Amino acid sequence: MRQFTYQPRGVCSQRLSFELDENEVVHNVRFLGGCPGNTVGVATLAEGHKATELIKMLKNIDCGGRGTSCPDQLAIALQQALTQALGK
Repeated sequence: MRQFTYQPRGVCSQRLSFELDENEVVHNVRFLGGCPGNTVGVATLAEGHKATELIKMLKNIDCGGRGTSCPDQLAIALQQALTQALGK
């Protein structure tokens, strides 16, 4: 399993981390900062799902007109992780 850390932009959360296993399944999503109910909820729902599936579900979710959100930032982080580490 590989661990990734990402610094979100445009949201209250200051950092997020997660792990991807050899099948691109997401584990142990953690947000630092942000709205606890939302970030814990997103992290819990993301557990055990394929990264590509989560990207499709979470991409472009907006929070209060910011143009992004913590779920959207997770989608961006997952895409970067797949591109960077797994060559996709």
